[in-house]
Amino acid sequence: AKPIIIGRRDIVERGIEDLGLRLAIGENIELVDPQDDPRYAEYAREYHAATARVGVSPVLAREVMRTNTTAIGAMMVKRGEADALICGAVGQYKAHLDHLMSIIGKADGVRDVSALSLLILKQGTYFICDTHVSPDPTAVEVAEMVRLAAAEVRRFGISPKVALLSHSNFGSRDTESALKMREATAILHREAPDLEVEGEMHADAAVDASIRERVFPESNLSGNANLLVMPSLDSANIAYNLMKVTGDGLSVGPMLIGMAKPVHIMTQAVTTRGVVNMTAYAVVDAQDR
Repeated sequence: AKPIIIGRRDIVERGIEDLGLRLAIGENIELVDPQDDPRYAEYAREYHAATARVGVSPVLAREVMRTNTTAIGAMMVKRGEADALICGAVGQYKAHLDHLMSIIGKADGVRDVSALSLLILKQGTYFICDTHVSPDPTAVEVAEMVRLAAAEVRRFGISPKVALLSHSNFGSRDTESALKMREATAILHREAPDLEVEGEMHADAAVDASIRERVFPESNLSGNANLLVMPSLDSANIAYNLMKVTGDGLSVGPMLIGMAKPVHIMTQAVTTRGVVNMTAYAVVDAQDR
C-alpha cells in the first residue's frame, strides 16, 4: 500500500517528528493538505453537485472540502486519485458514513450497506454482521446482507457457514424478530441454494454443531457456523464487542460492504495493528475490483 495522508502539513510534520517516524512527505507518503491543494475548488464543486438537494449550500460545500478529511478522501476515491479509503479513528461512525454515502454511494443493485466484523479467537474465526449500520433490517435486507457478507468471507479463503441468530430456536417463538430471521432464511434457501445457511437459531446451536444436531438434526448447516447474522444492530454490536474483549482475540474491521468503492470506517477503539489490518483488507478490496 502507498499511503496518502490527509491533513495540514505542519501538523503532520510535527507528528512525524514527535513520534520519531521514518517518513518523508513526497518520498514514502503522499500528503494532501486541505489548506493548500490546487484541487480544492474542483472538490467543492463536485461535492455541492452531489449534495445540493440535501441542503448543502456552495458555502457549506467549500467548508467541508477544507475541513473534513473523510469527505476529501471519499472525493479522491470517487475521482480515481486514490484506490481505497479508511477512516473513522476519530469521530462518530454515522458521521463518516453519511459523507461516504453522499459521495460514493451504494454499489449498483444493492438495497442497503452493512458492516461486517471479523474476530479471530482461540475457539475459531467468526464473522458478525451487521455491527454498525442498519438498526433493524428487513428480512429482504438480511438476506442481501448475508449474500454480500458471504462473498467477503470467501475472500479470506474461508467457506461461509451462515447462521441467522435469534432468541427463537427453529420455530420455538413467533415474535416479530424471529419471523423476520425465519423469512430471511427461506429467501436464502430459495435464492442462494448453494450457500450453506440455516436459521433462525440460538447462538449456542450456531457455534456448536452437537447442540444443533440434538435440537434440529435436519439442519442445512454442517459443522460450526462462522458467519453469524444478528436480527438487529443492537444484538450484533453488543455481541461483537463482548466477544472482542472477553475472547482475547484479534479483530478486523468493521468492513463496509455494499459500497460502490472500497471505503471502510474504523471505530475510535481501533489500535495501530487494527489500522494496519484494515489497510491490508482495503488493498485487497481495491485489487479485486
